[in-house]
Amino acid sequence: MESLISLVNKIQRACTALGDHGEGSSLPTLWDSLPAIAVVGGQSSGKSSVLESVVGKDFLPRGAGIVTRRPLVLQLHRIDEGKEYAEFMHLPKKKFTDFGIILLVTIVARRFFSCAAVRKEISDETDRETGPSSKVISTVPIHLSIFSPNVVNLTLVDLPGLTKVAVDGQPESIVQDIENMVRSFIEKPNCIILAISPANQDLATSDAIKISREVDPKGDRTFGVLTKIDLMDQGTNAVDILEGRGYKLRYPWVGVVNRSQADINKSVDMIAARRRERDYFKSTPEYSHLTERMGSEYLGKMLSKHLEVVIKSRIPGLQALITKTISELETELSRLGKPVAADAGGKLYMIMEICRAFDQTFKEHLDGTRSGGEKVNSVFDNQFPAAIKRLQFDKHLSMDNVRKLITEADGYQPHLIAPEQGYRRLIESCLVSIRGPAEAAVDAVHSILKDLIHKSIGETSELKQYPTLRVEVSGAAVDSLDRMRDESRKATLLLVDMESGYLTVEFFRKLPQDSEKGGNPTHSIFDRYNDAYLRRIGSNVLSYVNMVCAGLRNSIPKSIVYCQVREAKRSLLDIFFTELGQKEMSKLSKLLDEDPAVQQRRTSIAKRLELYRSAQTDIEAVAWSK
Repeated sequence: MESLISLVNKIQRACTALGDHGEGSSLPTLWDSLPAIAVVGGQSSGKSSVLESVVGKDFLPRGAGIVTRRPLVLQLHRIDEGKEYAEFMHLPKKKFTDFGIILLVTIVARRFFSCAAVRKEISDETDRETGPSSKVISTVPIHLSIFSPNVVNLTLVDLPGLTKVAVDGQPESIVQDIENMVRSFIEKPNCIILAISPANQDLATSDAIKISREVDPKGDRTFGVLTKIDLMDQGTNAVDILEGRGYKLRYPWVGVVNRSQADINKSVDMIAARRRERDYFKSTPEYSHLTERMGSEYLGKMLSKHLEVVIKSRIPGLQALITKTISELETELSRLGKPVAADAGGKLYMIMEICRAFDQTFKEHLDGTRSGGEKVNSVFDNQFPAAIKRLQFDKHLSMDNVRKLITEADGYQPHLIAPEQGYRRLIESCLVSIRGPAEAAVDAVHSILKDLIHKSIGETSELKQYPTLRVEVSGAAVDSLDRMRDESRKATLLLVDMESGYLTVEFFRKLPQDSEKGGNPTHSIFDRYNDAYLRRIGSNVLSYVNMVCAGLRNSIPKSIVYCQVREAKRSLLDIFFTELGQKEMSKLSKLLDEDPAVQQRRTSIAKRLELYRSAQTDIEAVAWSK
């Protein structure tokens, strides 16, 4: 089961490297869901000594006042063989592997892990964040990993010691600041609290117990550690507390005997200190029956075992969180789009693919897969026919206008049978008015196509990444539509002009017959300018114009669709593509001028996604092996 803690340590290191702490992110974070042990205690409670005893290394900075001014996330990794070493997260390529030689009082040479460099780096990194010679604290943690065959797999978070008063050089808010920091860690439901209390002080005044009780009133997450048992007044002992009678916790109290300041000054190593600790509990009558569950070595093993149990119970929840987060990260990554290619060919291909996506979206609007294309049909079914009906041909064919045009067309020689030139002028004067509705239909379809261009631009997610490309594509598409509109206008007006330029022969051939049926051949030629005759001419012209309008109602939409809609579907960006192939690398790069913030966001999301997928694979492997 040691692999469980190793797995969590691995995930925590990866989370830290990516800054995946949940700060400033709307997405859930894996870090907050992983169990960890936070070490809580007042100043001078022996907290640092307990940590060093569990680790078996003398590595923490020491001094007067507040020495721990930043949280220290300490990950212990048990290795089967090889040299032990330490690594800081902020120095990922540097391993602290120095070894040295010291002489013990027994004159026995022993190899030990030199932690002076580690201690100095903790102090230096604290100063980098808070400022040198500063008394302020910071919530930004320092991450330290120790790999050794002499440790148990464990993750501990060393927090600044709680204090009751601010001393010289410290801000007045230091008491509350430290408490707030400690509380922010231990109030999380996945945090296991290691409450350090000195045995030579009244437990009722213990800072660690007080704050632990506030965030964990039932004691389900709290482990009590009693320090300085060997420094209690003569005639007193801590048996009641250690046996759970003085202050009962869910888990038994653990007593430890740390190195004294004299031992530290003499550089007494941890091996000797642990042996002296075991001897103390064995040789002291009051504690001899508790020897098996006392001491820092037992504390480390007990915490490691408990952490394994907690992690095991959290696996289903972790799997659910990881699956949910992977889905959200994939969605977010898809929304952000693909990263920009580095070479010119890649950039050109990328731009072409984005343009094709836009072009496809535009076609889908026209073809009905998306909304908008039906508006073109509405122009042909409603707007254009209604505009023709509003032309009021009756004004062109009023009695006075017919008489005027017929007479003018006859000139000095009155017409003999039918006023052909008069008919032509009347028809032309009516047909020329159709140009207005025809042009309006062309412009209406042009406006609809432009709206669909802008709509398709907005719906092409890839174009949102690149403002310059979006403007260029939009401009190129609109320019193409303008050219198509101009060609469509020419073709449409040509249809109208053709109707004016060549009248249907059958219409004229029917006139004499109709005239003979309705007229009296004995009447003089001038009688044909009477009102009845002129009304008949107006009626004939109106019939012909209506026949022409019926034809144009079919042919003009066909011309518009052919010249504008069909052409837009076929070659909307052809000219843009031609010009694109001639652009240099620098100009292609300008088209793909993605917002740096988006690039950074995509990189961050991609790394987080890789982290969560790796964690998913690892956790599933552990889950299946249970």
